[in-house]
Amino acid sequence: MSEQMVCHAQNEDAGQRLDKWLNLQIPSLTRTAIQRLCEEGHILAEGKPLPKNYKLRGTEQIEVLIPDAKPLDVCPQPLPIDIVYEDEDLLVVNKPKGMVVHPAPGNLDGTLVNALLYHCEGRLSSINGVIRPGIVHRIDKDTSGLLMVAKTDEAHHFLAEQIKEHSFTRIYNGVVYGGFQNSAGTVDAPIGRNPNDRKKMCVTEKNSKPAVTHYQVLERLGSFTHMEFRLQTGRTHQIRVHMAYQGHPLAGDPVYGPKKVIASLGGQCLHAKTIGFIHPRTKEYMEFTSQLPEYYLSFLELLRKGSAV
Repeated sequence: MSEQMVCHAQNEDAGQRLDKWLNLQIPSLTRTAIQRLCEEGHILAEGKPLPKNYKLRGTEQIEVLIPDAKPLDVCPQPLPIDIVYEDEDLLVVNKPKGMVVHPAPGNLDGTLVNALLYHCEGRLSSINGVIRPGIVHRIDKDTSGLLMVAKTDEAHHFLAEQIKEHSFTRIYNGVVYGGFQNSAGTVDAPIGRNPNDRKKMCVTEKNSKPAVTHYQVLERLGSFTHMEFRLQTGRTHQIRVHMAYQGHPLAGDPVYGPKKVIASLGGQCLHAKTIGFIHPRTKEYMEFTSQLPEYYLSFLELLRKGSAV
């Protein structure tokens, strides 16, 4: 059944942005969910739909209509998945390179979500809708490594807040072109959609969000460098964009790397090695680390031997 809620703005609320204010009034709805409801015309005042960036006057009666959940049309599939940890609230999965995290139009099967729906018998959080059930954060198709998945809406809210507050540990390993003068450093450069190619991201001041990546050299390998990256923020393609911006694109990256791609890598040489978070139920810090995949280790050995790539 659809649900309708009414929130009354007070004089002291005047000037506040609608989505931010509603998030405080209805904590069970994330700002992303509120923004989606605005875009779909389900948040109104005086019968008129309000945009997500509407500024309150302080006298409105805000109606919020939460429509019935759409039937899930993404099919569970018995696909192999490497589960590192699981309990009644969440899972930690080690995603292989080449596997898409969630379905998209025209690509509704073979994804991690299809596998999770089968494994969990549909018991995943509904916060991100029918296409991305349980998905709190993502990694790219050709990035391997650890991913956290929420089984309940309560766990999803708790974990998503840690990501928002930058208290969620995310450490990656990657191989990049070129050498670094310093053994460690930080890239602090905002990331937004590339105005010339909407499928790509770029460092830009326009319509962007803050993005911070801390890096450390693990091993110098001739014309390549083995790196560790610690994410302070988690923007789309963040490591790939920041390294390309520094003149050190990831080896194998077909989007942000050189035109002559190392095809044998099958995409960027990047692995989500470690994640850490406070458990939503026990409130204890948990951390998980995964081994580098075989393709990655083989590439490192080639570089150590000085072999041509």
